[in-house]
This record gives sequence, C-alpha cells and structure tokens, in this order.
Amino acid sequence: MTLVICDCGLFLPESLCIDPQETRWPKLSQQPELREEARKELQEQLRLRQEVKALEERDVQLWSIAALVIVVLAAGVAGLLLPNAMWHLRVLRFEGNFLPQLCYGLITLVILFNIYVLRQRRELRQAREELVLQMVYNEAAERLSLVDPLTDTFNRRYMDQVIAKDLSRAERHGIQLCFLMIDIDDFKSANTKFGHLTGDRILVEVAQVLKRTFRASDTIIRFGGDEFLAVLSDTAEEGANRAIGRLREQVRRWNAGPAVPGYSMALSCGFAVYSKGADLKDVLNAADQNMYQQKAST
Repeated sequence: MTLVICDCGLFLPESLCIDPQETRWPKLSQQPELREEARKELQEQLRLRQEVKALEERDVQLWSIAALVIVVLAAGVAGLLLPNAMWHLRVLRFEGNFLPQLCYGLITLVILFNIYVLRQRRELRQAREELVLQMVYNEAAERLSLVDPLTDTFNRRYMDQVIAKDLSRAERHGIQLCFLMIDIDDFKSANTKFGHLTGDRILVEVAQVLKRTFRASDTIIRFGGDEFLAVLSDTAEEGANRAIGRLREQVRRWNAGPAVPGYSMALSCGFAVYSKGADLKDVLNAADQNMYQQKAST
C-alpha cells in the first residue's frame, strides 16, 4: 500500500487522499476541522513526550546529587582516617578544634540532602500522577472522538484513521474484507413526518439492529446521515450474502414489534470485497453503487 503526504502534512494511504472531482468522499486535506484536530493531537503527543523526558532528567539529576553527597561524605571520612593511616597509628587521633565543626557540617549536609530528596520525590510523584491522569484522559478522549455519540457506532473519523491499518493487516495475513454499505430507505420522509427526535430514535434503532446482526469482529461505522458502513472481517461474497440475509431477518423482527408506531424499517444494502492492492475509494464506490442498484430495484 502506497503512503503519500497529504496537504495536512501526515502520511496517509493514497486511497484516503481522494480527488473531490472523482468521488463524493472528500480527502482529508479539504476538511479543516480534521487538519486542526490532527495538529492538536500531534502537539499534545509532543507535550507529553517532553514531560516524560523532563521527569527522566529530574531522576538522573536526583541520583547525580545523591552520588555527589556520597562522594563528599566519603572524602570527609577519608580526610579523618588518612593521616592516621599514613602514620600507621593504631589509635585514631583527631584535632579537637575541627571535629565539632566537621561533625556538624556532615550532619547538616545529610539533613539538607534528605529534605531535598523528600521534596523532589514528592514533586516527581505528583508529576507522574498528573502525567498518568493526562494520558488516561487523552486516551479516553481519543476513543470518544472516534465514536458517533448518537448511535454509539464508529464515525467517519475512525474510518479515516483506523481502516487503513486494518487493510494493511488484512493484506499481511491474507484476510478478506467486505465493505457493506447500508442505507435507511425513506429516512428523510420519516424524519419530516415524525420529527427529528423520532428520526434520531430510528437511527439508534438501526444501529442496534446492525449490532445484533453482525459479529463482534465486524466494524460498524456511521458513514453519513442515514448511511452505515459495515466492515466484515474474513468475509467473501457468500458470507456477505448470508450477513444480508441475517440483517433482513432482524429488520423483519423489529418491524413486528411496537418500537416506533407508524414506521416500518427498510434498509438497502450493497457490498464490495476488498482485494489485495485495491484502492479503498474504488471499493467504497462499488459498494455504494451496488447499494443504490438494490434500492432502485425494490
């Protein structure tokens, strides 16, 4: 898979940098809000790395000071013992005038060093805790930014950031991926007839139907206003047709219940199987065209 540099300055699969004249899916460089989010995320990552590096430098500094204090204490002890060793004296002899000052100096040095170490350790602990909390918050915010808040499915941002990795992993392991485009029939009419709140409820109900239909290994993305995209892992044409059959059965069961009085759910589906080296744009266009053909035939 070829990686190119988009206008936003990021390396992305060539399939995600789409010419707006060729398809209705705009490339990332033409979405200012995505460029701004990517820039902010990069700045936040750089800031966290700098904070981690600063903490490591403070650890090194603390250990260096500890080593220096040990050297000073060792030098003081050596200064006391060296004259006796040079003269081969069996009894240690010290100058009485200097001994109190030396002892007080060593004691003061040890006390000051311990106070400094305790303060630095407390500051380092607080900084680490704040950094961990910030990293957890950023990770949670990143996960939330990839989820559609209404339907609790993934959004287009997830597709722009993650699907390329899934395609690369599928190519490495020889796994087939099927892209199933799903559209809610007459959704605009239902939205006008029942109101926007009921329209939102219909979107939530459709998302629940999709979650009950597809496997845990499959990915459901809210692709547009009333369109969903299901990425079926390890699925070829036969498996996609079985999945569509299961979806129709789930829709039939939903319509048999009293979920939204006066509304009958109907979904149009079209799929395309991704093959190694294919352009994601072409696969999505093929699935979209198949979906509209199925919608026109009903």
